[in-house]
Amino acid sequence: MSRLNGKKQDYPGIKAVYNSQAGYNTSDTLSDLSRLKLNSKDMELKTIPIPHREGLNLILGQSHFIKTVEDLHEAIFNAVPGAKFGLAFCEASDACLIRHSGTDPELVQLAQDSAVVIGAGHSFIVLLRDIYPINVLGAICAVPEVCHIFCATANPVEVIVAQTEQGRGILGVVDGFLPKGVESEADIAKRKAFLRQIGYKA
Repeated sequence: MSRLNGKKQDYPGIKAVYNSQAGYNTSDTLSDLSRLKLNSKDMELKTIPIPHREGLNLILGQSHFIKTVEDLHEAIFNAVPGAKFGLAFCEASDACLIRHSGTDPELVQLAQDSAVVIGAGHSFIVLLRDIYPINVLGAICAVPEVCHIFCATANPVEVIVAQTEQGRGILGVVDGFLPKGVESEADIAKRKAFLRQIGYKA
């Protein structure tokens, strides 16, 4: 039992005395909190490599709502008309289907295959050919359904997922490899020259 403004209330496992002026009386709560049993469940961590193809970039994110697939398609195509891409989205309720779209049948199939392997609710993956994520990432992030971007890369990617009885969720990613050192002055000059060579800096 607990008291809220002098009235007794039923809150199983916790006793709390509350007064609108004095606040909580913690003397009645600590012993009860120590006896409170949480409904914990088993969880398994898995590392899932995304199949890697040379020359392709990928964007991995989390979204919501079935409209995601069409909106992502439109956002990418409007950002880069003629873009070659495939995308897949793991629906997390009702039919729980892998929804897909794109302009390149091979990339659409690869995106579907990757989504099947990842299997995390409301995750989406976009595979790009001949364009960089930087060309479309702003448009993707502006899609109202998009909640989070885990990575945007051409590197091999491992997805860290938690699996429970209910389903899977993405905890994070391993994007590429460990650093080999800190760049030197020569490395800085090379980096700047490369960006200007490919047109991303004037």
